[in-house]
Amino acid sequence: MGVPGRPTILVSNDDGVHATGLGVLAAALETVGDVYVVAPDRERSAVGHALTLHRPLRVEPLGERRFAINGTPSDCVNLGILGLLTARPDIVVAGVNAGSNLGDDVTYSGTVSAAMEGSLLGVPSVAVSLVEGKEPADFRAAAEAAVPIVHRMLRDRVLGITLLNVNVPPGRPRGVKMTRLGRRVYSDKVVAERDPRGKLYYWIGAGPPAWEGGEDTDFAAVHAGYVSVTPLHLDLTSYDGLRALKAWESEFEPMVTAVRRQRRRG
Repeated sequence: MGVPGRPTILVSNDDGVHATGLGVLAAALETVGDVYVVAPDRERSAVGHALTLHRPLRVEPLGERRFAINGTPSDCVNLGILGLLTARPDIVVAGVNAGSNLGDDVTYSGTVSAAMEGSLLGVPSVAVSLVEGKEPADFRAAAEAAVPIVHRMLRDRVLGITLLNVNVPPGRPRGVKMTRLGRRVYSDKVVAERDPRGKLYYWIGAGPPAWEGGEDTDFAAVHAGYVSVTPLHLDLTSYDGLRALKAWESEFEPMVTAVRRQRRRG
């Protein structure tokens, strides 16, 4: 059980329950509230927003308020909120991911999807990722950057921001930038090779990426040494497209009328 008056924080990831980034983040967030860890029992990177619906999920308790799940990051958050925690968490924090989640990569990321699942279930959520650098990964700076962001998400929830994607540059950040998603472009998406028996196999995303976008993008911010904070939302509707498609409604009317006439005859 948590301490009365302290917020409840659900922490998950896609690198697995034993990942260094997860442990460092959970420890840092203990200064903010009561932390519960519900994470995959192994690495589940790039699984997107997959849910396990065709087999049972197993829960392995690893200590006080710490659980391993044989499922995806989204499974972990779903099960944590709806099944394992005795009270609804005040916030979900996913990470610290070993590697960036910039631009279009948010659609593939298990870390971002864990935060998305929290947001879908009505809980404010933050995804935190550490951009790769030349030196070995030091997750402490990323965890330290997450703490004030989580504080403000808990404080300013009335603003209606329910999902943040945070990327922390390697080394010590120069500051924080509020950003939009950039666009990642791969030079070669698929590489074909042959195994020793002559059969083809493929590597997806094997080519070096390039980035498109302006100075206000997440990629530009981390490249300049800043923490990027990008608000995301789950309504994928293109409202400009919807307004344009309204003109189609009248064009479909003759077809609808013809179908009605055919039904009357039948």
